[in-house]
Amino acid sequence: MNDGPQSGTILDRIVAARRAAVDKRRRLHPLPVLKMAVEKATPARDFAAALSRPGLNIIAELKKASPSRGVLRTEFDAKALAGSLAAAGAAALSVLTEEEFFAGSLANLRAARAAVALPVLRKDFIFEDWQVWEARAADADSFLLIAAILTDAQLGELLALGRALGMEPLVEVHTREELERALAADARIIGVNNRDLRSFEIHVETSLGLIREIPRGRIAVSESGLRSHADLLRLQAAGFHAFLIGESLMQAPEPASALRALLGKESGERAVTATARPVSGGAA
Repeated sequence: MNDGPQSGTILDRIVAARRAAVDKRRRLHPLPVLKMAVEKATPARDFAAALSRPGLNIIAELKKASPSRGVLRTEFDAKALAGSLAAAGAAALSVLTEEEFFAGSLANLRAARAAVALPVLRKDFIFEDWQVWEARAADADSFLLIAAILTDAQLGELLALGRALGMEPLVEVHTREELERALAADARIIGVNNRDLRSFEIHVETSLGLIREIPRGRIAVSESGLRSHADLLRLQAAGFHAFLIGESLMQAPEPASALRALLGKESGERAVTATARPVSGGAA
């Protein structure tokens, strides 16, 4: 049983700030108001299907800043970025909505989602059901659950609520113990974060070390520290179905060109590469 994050880490400071922000927003937008907004939201797009197609499936992330790098992109237009990344071949988008450490917002998510036909993930530090309702009310198609900040009970409850609202969450892990907890909760999309959120150090080998523990039938996503087409081919050969990439795109002068390079192509048409293991069958 995991009782929550360790004290004194970068992750702790982010979560503490997020709890304060959520408490404030909840008073302005009580749950009954969010539920009425969800009734008017557009239907959720199929995030899992977008990550399961043949080829290199990249979740292109819109992120203006990070605690480790500071401001990544001064000219940040969520609508324009979303449109250009979709045209360049992104399979889905991820939008940071945490304000204090990542300079994100739900307004950016709404703008990006309205500009494209792709499913859009809400990237945030989510720990209670109110945030899931808020995500769906903002037209998010999926949302991130970070195993490191959730108890087993929270993980199971938030997964169930997401599915009830038509959103299959991306459950993020960094260690074998977190992966075991995600699997026990029946997570269907599992992201292996190569970045340790307690220190913000990145080791791509984290993905290679955990992929063999992810059963067939789950969608495996490698996150953070991926900077080349060769990186993606190596991880795809190991069994990953999709890749979440943000900083290398946001720091590029032309994010769409950087995305095309990651896909190994020069045109806006989707590259066809070696196929990752199918999302079906028994345990690996």
